[in-house]
Amino acid sequence: MWYAINCQSHPDTGALRLTARAEHLKRVQQLKDLGQLLVAGPYPAIDNSEPGDAGFTGSLIIADFTSIEEARGWAEADPYRTAGVYSKIEVKPFKNVLP
Repeated sequence: MWYAINCQSHPDTGALRLTARAEHLKRVQQLKDLGQLLVAGPYPAIDNSEPGDAGFTGSLIIADFTSIEEARGWAEADPYRTAGVYSKIEVKPFKNVLP
C-alpha cells in the first residue's frame, strides 16, 4: 500500500540538512530503484523552487510499503531524522487516484 510520509523540519536546520543530504537521497533512490517510490521532494520555505537561504520546511515522500509500521520504521531511520533536521514525521495511508 502507498503511504504519505510528511516530515516537518526544525527551524534553521539548513546546515544539518546539507550534511545528511547525500545519505537521505541514497535511501530515497533505493525506494525508486525498487519501484516503491511515487513522489518525493522538499517544501521550500518561500514561494520559489530554489529558496536559497530561506531553506526548506520539511519533505514529502509517497512510497509503497507492506505496512504502516514498515513505513514508520523507514521514516524514523531517515538520515534527516537522525541528524536532527526533522522535528515531526507523520505517516498516513495514501490512495493514489490520479493520474
